[in-house]
Amino acid sequence: MEVGIISMRYAKALIAYAKSNGVEKRLYKEVSLLASNFESYPNLRKVLDNPILPAEEKLKVITSAATIDGTQGISNELQRFIRLVLEKRRESYLQFICLMYQDLYRKMKHIGVGKLITAVPVDEETRTRIKSSAAQRLHARMELKTVVDPSIEGGFIFDINGYRIDASIATQLKKVKRQFIERNRRIV
Repeated sequence: MEVGIISMRYAKALIAYAKSNGVEKRLYKEVSLLASNFESYPNLRKVLDNPILPAEEKLKVITSAATIDGTQGISNELQRFIRLVLEKRRESYLQFICLMYQDLYRKMKHIGVGKLITAVPVDEETRTRIKSSAAQRLHARMELKTVVDPSIEGGFIFDINGYRIDASIATQLKKVKRQFIERNRRIV
C-alpha cells in the first residue's frame, strides 16, 4: 500500500474517533506538537523505525514528544490510537498520519495556514494585523507561523494556502541581475 493511502485511512479514523468523543481540538494540538517534533528532531523517526525497540518504549517516546507543556501526558484518545498504530506495526507512518490529521482538521474547521518569512523578528501587533487581514480575505480563521531568515536580506515572503508573495530584497536583486545579464547578452 502507498504511504498516502495508509496515512489518510488512519487520520480519517482518528478524526472520526475524536469527533465522536468531542476532543478533536485537544487532539489537534497534540498531533500538531508531535508533527512539529518529527520535523525538529529527525532522530525521532529513526527511533520509531528501530525494530529492536519494544512497543512500550516507543509509546513512551511518542508520549513525551506529543505532551503539551504543563499537562500530565497525552489524552487517552491519542494514547489508544498510538497503541493501535504500534500494534499494527504502522509506526513508520505516524509522521504522515499526523500531517494528514492536521489537514483534515483544518478543512473541517475552515482554518487557513500562513507562513511569514522575514529577515528580522516581527512584533506581535504586526503578526495580529497580518493574521486578521488574511482571515478576512480567506473567510477563515488563520494560523500564522513566523520564521526569521537573514538570507532574504530584507522585505518578506508570505506563503498562504499554496500561494507565495515574495517581496524579499534577495529576490529583487536576483531579478535585477537576471535583467542586467539579458541586456548585456544582447549587446555582445
